[in-house]
Amino acid sequence: MSTISIQQVNFAYQKKTVLHDIQLEFQSNCFSVLLGRNGSGKSTLFNLMAGIYPLQSGQILFDGQPLAKLKGKQRAVQLGFLAQSHRSIFNFKVLDVVLTGRAAFSGYAPSQIDRDQAYEALRMLEIEHLQDRDYTTLSGGERQLVMIARILTQNPKVILLDEPTNHLDVYYQAFLMQKLHELSRRGYTIVAIMHDPNLAFLYADEFFFIKDSQIIRAQDKSEAAEADFLAQVYDLPFQQAYVGTHKIVMPKRREISE
Repeated sequence: MSTISIQQVNFAYQKKTVLHDIQLEFQSNCFSVLLGRNGSGKSTLFNLMAGIYPLQSGQILFDGQPLAKLKGKQRAVQLGFLAQSHRSIFNFKVLDVVLTGRAAFSGYAPSQIDRDQAYEALRMLEIEHLQDRDYTTLSGGERQLVMIARILTQNPKVILLDEPTNHLDVYYQAFLMQKLHELSRRGYTIVAIMHDPNLAFLYADEFFFIKDSQIIRAQDKSEAAEADFLAQVYDLPFQQAYVGTHKIVMPKRREISE
């Protein structure tokens, strides 16, 4: 079980404030989603949590340990991170790409245990048929699933996913979100940046929004799915409707006058 605690984090690019006094916690056994407009600071926060950007102030704790003190294998055990985009300059086989998730554990060559974990991750995402394909020949959606399999092979306590449904068709969007929900119930801390509120509301447990460099936490799914609440976050009027008992939200169409 793992908890992420973000305490009084501030961050600026060239004197422009991106994040201001961010304080929040992400819990284990929970699928949390971070939403907000483009450029609001969501990916910046993830890059700070992953240790890619250095902290300018405040601290980030994993189970009470400062992120800066987690090195090598320690960090690999704690944290898996899917960036917005990824590419390989080498034409590795898919299985070899997934096995790189075991690099912090396997030394010079992967063991049979490493291979078994890689095979299991491929099976979990229903992409075992891709294992002998060249990574560079895959579609964008297939590459996305391979990189998520790489994280699962790493078996970290915390999984950060920056737009995990990018490039995926509707089937795999729903499939992946269900898998992430299931992983959260097995004790993982799952945090994802998303742009589709309705997909998030179907599968996630907690909802955080970034607006004006600060975090807004919805009290529950009902509040997060309120048209007025979303209108404040996105600066856009929303409308809502029900399919059975499930609420869906959508932006109101605005006519453009000539």
